[in-house]
Amino acid sequence: MTAESELVLSRWVTITADGIAEVRVGKVEIGQGVLTALGQLAADELDLSMARIRMLPARTGRSPDEGLTAGSLSMSTSGPTLRLVCANVRALLLAEAARRWQVDVAELEVADGRIQTTDGTRRTTYGELSGSVDLDVEARTDIPPKAVGDLRIAGTDVDRLDLPDKIAGRDRFISDLRLPGLLFGRVVRPPSPGARLLEVDDTVVAPDVQVVRDGSFLGVVGDDEAEVVRAAEQLRQAANWAESAELPEENDLVAFLKRGPHETTPVIEENTAAATGKRLSAQYSRPFLAHASIAPSCGVARWTSDGTVSVWSHSQGIYQLRKAIADTLELDVEAVCVQHVDNAGCYGHNAADDAAFDAVLLARAVPTRPVQVLWSRQDELAWSPFGSAMAVDVAATVDDTGQIQSWDYDVFSQGHISRPGYAGVPGLLAGAYLAGGTPAPAATDPPLPAAGTARNAIPGYQLGNRRITAHRLLETPIRSSALRSLGAFVNVFAIESFMDELAAEAGRDPLEYRLAHLTDDRARQVLETAAAAAGWHDPAPAEIGRGIGFARYKGSGAYCAVVAEVEAEHDIRVRNLTIAVDVGFAVNPGGVRNQIEGGATQATSWTLKEQVRFDKRRITSDDWESYPILRFSEVPRIEVELVPRPDAPIVGAGEAAQGPTAGAIANAVADAIGVRVRDLPITRDAVVAAIESADA
Repeated sequence: MTAESELVLSRWVTITADGIAEVRVGKVEIGQGVLTALGQLAADELDLSMARIRMLPARTGRSPDEGLTAGSLSMSTSGPTLRLVCANVRALLLAEAARRWQVDVAELEVADGRIQTTDGTRRTTYGELSGSVDLDVEARTDIPPKAVGDLRIAGTDVDRLDLPDKIAGRDRFISDLRLPGLLFGRVVRPPSPGARLLEVDDTVVAPDVQVVRDGSFLGVVGDDEAEVVRAAEQLRQAANWAESAELPEENDLVAFLKRGPHETTPVIEENTAAATGKRLSAQYSRPFLAHASIAPSCGVARWTSDGTVSVWSHSQGIYQLRKAIADTLELDVEAVCVQHVDNAGCYGHNAADDAAFDAVLLARAVPTRPVQVLWSRQDELAWSPFGSAMAVDVAATVDDTGQIQSWDYDVFSQGHISRPGYAGVPGLLAGAYLAGGTPAPAATDPPLPAAGTARNAIPGYQLGNRRITAHRLLETPIRSSALRSLGAFVNVFAIESFMDELAAEAGRDPLEYRLAHLTDDRARQVLETAAAAAGWHDPAPAEIGRGIGFARYKGSGAYCAVVAEVEAEHDIRVRNLTIAVDVGFAVNPGGVRNQIEGGATQATSWTLKEQVRFDKRRITSDDWESYPILRFSEVPRIEVELVPRPDAPIVGAGEAAQGPTAGAIANAVADAIGVRVRDLPITRDAVVAAIESADA
């Protein structure tokens, strides 16, 4: 809920003299199209065309503080607030016109910012009235937004506002930012997590490159980017570090996750011991995953002579980043200004905040000069926070027909949140290496019901009595944080895989089996829609496996069902994904389809390929050869069916497809080869091992 102090109209909307509505929200564009969809809502409430809406980037001190852009919550939280604000702005503009003409507001009509009396005798515009309307007032809750049926632009496919610049290759990204007097910086990372700098010979670098050292934080700044990159490498080779072997065994992550110590959270505690019938169980897991953005993280910062600092960042939480910078450097929070600038999207906590703080530290050494820090590919893959490895133990008791009578579920994880400010610490990577700095604690989890480890651990099915428990590892040398969908990806993968295993044990069709355990009509409809669109009941070609997966994200968000068709002869190839999704009222249907397609593509990559590799000291998967992702030639054909719900509340689409896609692919692989792979990624080697194990 937005704080009352954040509901001052002018923080959200200003009207320019030429009738443009400049709209500021606290959510940021990270490739999900949120500013376009929010712009549609603003245009409708203000009775403006999209051409008269200008969505401005978020900036601390100017934009409302809406917390993080995360959790598929932007449309459901920012959308209603923006609609209320814009309804208030429209009401004030109409009231001013009515006052001037001494008529009732009911005698006015407005179209694209042009106001006139119903008889057409008097006319004005928003721009002409803008100087006379005070927007420095709180929004009134008794001025209702329009009914959904009266919206003209929301609910239609509007072209993304950010795409023209991106398609044309214009300077839009933070790495394109060239402020006057710009210097370039690079940070020399330790060879491994926890390493400490003992000594460094800084005479190896060119004299026109400045070396910056604070404790074990080491970096360089200079005018020439190529020279700075060379200097960083020279300094890396001249540095002597103290290291220790702290990382777990890469091939024994399940034991590592279960070893503890844990914070154990009962999610649901019902008596499952009384159930009678056949008892079945299974274990599932995934490795650590990297964000693996195509473009590495970047940050820009500039200190002024009076000790304030401006920061440009692609952070998903600019206010949290501002506070973390201020806390680490013991500054007044008002002395730090953070402005959002586009970069490659990440959908989670990647290195954006860390790169911004690197820039702040290097810029502090050269006051008044802006410094840009661009991470290397190696740093991005080895030093960004990872999505935690996870393990699941699940067991069910079923009756003679296979109907589930009880459900026991334990999920193990490191935790999924170490964003700046969580756990009461700044949480910035370089902060741990400064003189006097301390390593950040292990990742935590949001509270239930949103959760992290336990996100989507509660199935949407009727399962009899349930016991569901989350176990968060409290001590770990590998840094983890939010990765798109948090624990939902693994939890849905495990639940949907096990549902298929139970259906197979009962000799029942996987779709019919799910429907027999569902009472939610919206859930049933997305499953039936996806199945019908995919031809579920039609015979599949001999070489093709078919699988289905379903979940409602967080149990309160979008419903999503996926049917996967997989070819598994010489390798694993996902040929088709047919997806049905119910997001309530779809503000931009094309944007919803884009989000579902993107999420399914990323989930396919996670399911088939991705795995962070490491030895006892360091992360070793630091390039595209050692950390492969799905290639364009491997992207499946994806068909998305939207289930219309115009009268239902808006929910986000960005994370709905991840878990169902993984479950559908795993089930399709099992259908194709006759054995099941329960540990991700499902590679060729994993399939061969599963076949050999089944034959043994």
